[in-house]
Amino acid sequence: MLGSTHGTLTTDSRRAARVIACGEQRPGPAVHGRTADADDLDVSGRPLYADVPDLDRFFRPESVAVIGASDTEGRPNAGITRQLIGWAERVGARLYPVHPTRDSVFGIPCTPSVTGLPEQVDLAVLLVSDPLPVVEELAEAKAKYAVAFASGFAETGAEGAAAQARLAAAVRRSGIRLLGPNTNLNAFERFRDDLDGPAIALITQSGHQGRPVFALQELGVRLSHWAPTGNEADLETADFLSYFAERPEVGAIACYVEGLKDGRSFLLAADRAARRKVPVVAVKVGRTETGARTAASHTGKLTGADAVVDAAMRQYGVIRVDGLDELQDTATLLARARPPRADGVVVYSISGGTGAHVADLATTAGLRLPELSEARQDELHQWIPPYLSVANPVDNGGHPVGDWRGRRIIDSLLADPAVGVLICPVTGPFPPLSDRLVRDLVDAAEASDKLVCVVWGSPAGTEPAYREVLLGSSRVATFRTVGNCLTAVRAYLDHHRFAADYHSPFDEAPRVPSPSYRKARELFRPGQQLSEHAAKQLLRTYGIRVPREQLVTSAAAAVRAAGLVGYPVVMKASGARIAHKTELGLVKVGLTSAAQVRDAYRELTDIARCEEVDLDGVLVCQMVEQGVEMVVGISHDDLFGPTVTVGLGGVLVEVLRDTAVRVPPFGEEQARDLLTELRGRALLDGVRGRPPADVDALVEVVLRVQRMALELGDDLAELDINPLMVLPQGQGAVALDALAVCRPTAEHTP
Repeated sequence: MLGSTHGTLTTDSRRAARVIACGEQRPGPAVHGRTADADDLDVSGRPLYADVPDLDRFFRPESVAVIGASDTEGRPNAGITRQLIGWAERVGARLYPVHPTRDSVFGIPCTPSVTGLPEQVDLAVLLVSDPLPVVEELAEAKAKYAVAFASGFAETGAEGAAAQARLAAAVRRSGIRLLGPNTNLNAFERFRDDLDGPAIALITQSGHQGRPVFALQELGVRLSHWAPTGNEADLETADFLSYFAERPEVGAIACYVEGLKDGRSFLLAADRAARRKVPVVAVKVGRTETGARTAASHTGKLTGADAVVDAAMRQYGVIRVDGLDELQDTATLLARARPPRADGVVVYSISGGTGAHVADLATTAGLRLPELSEARQDELHQWIPPYLSVANPVDNGGHPVGDWRGRRIIDSLLADPAVGVLICPVTGPFPPLSDRLVRDLVDAAEASDKLVCVVWGSPAGTEPAYREVLLGSSRVATFRTVGNCLTAVRAYLDHHRFAADYHSPFDEAPRVPSPSYRKARELFRPGQQLSEHAAKQLLRTYGIRVPREQLVTSAAAAVRAAGLVGYPVVMKASGARIAHKTELGLVKVGLTSAAQVRDAYRELTDIARCEEVDLDGVLVCQMVEQGVEMVVGISHDDLFGPTVTVGLGGVLVEVLRDTAVRVPPFGEEQARDLLTELRGRALLDGVRGRPPADVDALVEVVLRVQRMALELGDDLAELDINPLMVLPQGQGAVALDALAVCRPTAEHTP
């Protein structure tokens, strides 16, 4: 996790909170200026609920101070001041220009300094190159919010990052909430107030990347807020996400994210939105190394391992899209469309080729296209020639859309109980057929509670059928490309499916360490990798099954151990610094006699001596053969902290790279969903005559490993169970090998 940023918990404060959870009376860490009690923290001392900042006075202040105001034409500050004056008038705020050498700015009396302001202001806009001294003055004046436009901070490198850290520290001391630095005027744009319906709230770290979404107002889509977060020295994406999720006018939240300040805060905010069933759509930069590097140079924040970001967003229902055009279309649909009555999609067109093409794309996109019933097809053939297919996709042949039959076809499709979404691609304007078609679609949508989507394929986009009829409807979702339509419809159905079944993982997160925690701590060796024997002891403390085995230090003891364990046996060198035993020849499999055991012991110790590997002994282990080899592990992400990975295991794990990841906490259902993401999931169901594997036991191991991740937190740097042999159904799962690395404490750090 990141260090001491405002509103986040440092490693020290997490450990302090863990003491609270064990019963000692100590004050909890501060969360956004308040003190968290033990019920607000999980077992590792991290917050369980998003703290929602009261940003009402930021977006609609009663009083505004403009520090560095100017009316000198041609100067940037003059243009900004003029825009702020107009914005203050629109929101009904009193505005006070502040400048040390001016009597007035744009005819408004000017105050020479912050200390001379006639009242405590809700919002201070800082048009100065160094906001730090002004923040300290504003603290004395008890201002509530401030905006810093200045650049030259973390986005520029180490020196700028140090300056931003000083600014953040001053903000924490002051009690002011700060937007920026390196932000812009987007929060003070002119929003149209003549549009109705649920609105989109917009969060961007780059102002220009929000322009396409803001421009949706020209198409009749309402926007309520725009938060340009910049470098997030204080207020961050998560703060605005939590706030917007509580706003009754917000139907969807659209985000452009370059780097997250704190992964945990983001997930808590996403959880709040999920609880409120408010859809969140996000473009997250950093899918490639180049994108991640560019984002870091822009905002000075960590982008995080993209696979973890992807998984974390899916866990909390954040819909990730790749392009700004997808962000526009998906957010608009989710904000405005009613919940689906069914998840079936019907494709309706005036061309068989168009319908077949769109149906293929829809199926590939994961949409379900149910075959219409025979009765429904018979009804459609009253108006559509019998030689045309109406099973789904539905081809009307063209002519029926030009008369009374067109509307009846649409009404019949929408009346089908299996259909929740109707998609009609109009590849190009073809008056009068296309004009009559879109009018019928709009009228039918107004009379139905089901979703009607139209893809207007004309490159011009100037036709009255598009500009006036389609865009004039709040019930029809209009798209310019089939791809964006299908992406948005898939997100729409997925969101409502997710929201209907959502149970917050944070509600079930453990608050108090289990008895296993104290036993596990006794096995820790700060800064060291545990031997396989010690790592398996760690697993045992959390109830994870390991094979029968004994650690021996002589050939004779190895023979006795083999007799107790039971032949055949596996023998392995065990030492704190052995990571890949197979490559070094330090594993012997299928030993069936005392002679083989004695020889194997001598060979293993000879190899270890030759390779200069320190051993704590040799493990004589039960041999387990029948099952599916999996890997389950814990690693640490810079943004989200401990993560749990599951995948196909064995010696080819690095080659197959068939893994899926989750960020704790998560429940049993999400643990099972984790398995469905694996390409080799079918192996667990049994293939080529092999019996089904014990998936329940595998899920139980995943949940126990998650408990380890939550309780041991930062202290356990890495855990790798490979292979975890998942036995046939009903027989459990056995950890055949394990690697564990303990994180250094302060006194063990070089």
